[in-house]
Amino acid sequence: MKRILLKLSGEALSRGTGKLYDSAFVDGVAAALSGLVAEGYEIAVVVGAGNIWRGRQGSDMDRTAADRMGMLATVINSLYLKDAIIRAGGGASVMTAVPMAPFAEPYSSDAAVEALESGKVVILGAGLGIPFLSTDTAGAVRASEIGADAMLMAKNIDYIYTDDPRKNPNAEKLENIKASEVLARNLKAIDATATAFCMSVGMPIRVFGLKCPEDIVKAVRGEVLGTVITAE
Repeated sequence: MKRILLKLSGEALSRGTGKLYDSAFVDGVAAALSGLVAEGYEIAVVVGAGNIWRGRQGSDMDRTAADRMGMLATVINSLYLKDAIIRAGGGASVMTAVPMAPFAEPYSSDAAVEALESGKVVILGAGLGIPFLSTDTAGAVRASEIGADAMLMAKNIDYIYTDDPRKNPNAEKLENIKASEVLARNLKAIDATATAFCMSVGMPIRVFGLKCPEDIVKAVRGEVLGTVITAE
């Protein structure tokens, strides 16, 4: 794999500290991404916003308004990650699905590919710019648009399991599974729309646990285990 789309959850940026960001952890992620680019990898990142706001938190709100707040929150996280990458000595660019000058560049697949080829980490904010779709789905679509070899999903679980391992001690970890089986068995580790999209375009997904920034390096290199979801 050379070109990777990394989906990074918003919770990963806070690490359960009760703060918006675990600065040391984000700095470690930034250093890991910068190091991978220096090795010749091309890395795009879609960041979630669970550390700030999820659309479903606005249960009494209009869903479109609540989701738009979530999109804005992803841009805040994107700008924070960009700053960390630059401080780590790397290059980074934030592109958004909706116009947000002067904070970010407007997204286009051509501009994103050009930035990747120039050695920048490309951070994609504001999801797809429309409500009702998760950042998992945004990651899947953007991965396809930029011609990524795979989508990596950093989660708070180390594998996809047959059931919730926190509730069922007999839940089995899955190292390899077809996307169609993930959907048929209603496994909840990732968004079903993202799974269906990757299945339709033949995009493989690796789901892995993010305990430390080095796990990202291992996942990109194919060294970490986790669960690989294939289209066929």
